[in-house]
Amino acid sequence: MAVPKKRTSISKKRIRKNIWKREGYWVALKAFSLSKSLSTGNSKKFFVQQEINK
Repeated sequence: MAVPKKRTSISKKRIRKNIWKREGYWVALKAFSLSKSLSTGNSKKFFVQQEINK
């Protein structure tokens, strides 16, 4: 017979939510940093073909 689970406390729920948000923040920061280095040409991981204007 199915028995309902105990309710998760609000503080535990908040802690888990903040951890999840923090992970997203670091991923966004890394992506922004990478895009910034690509736009300035300082990237060492990617080779971007530069257009030569004549």
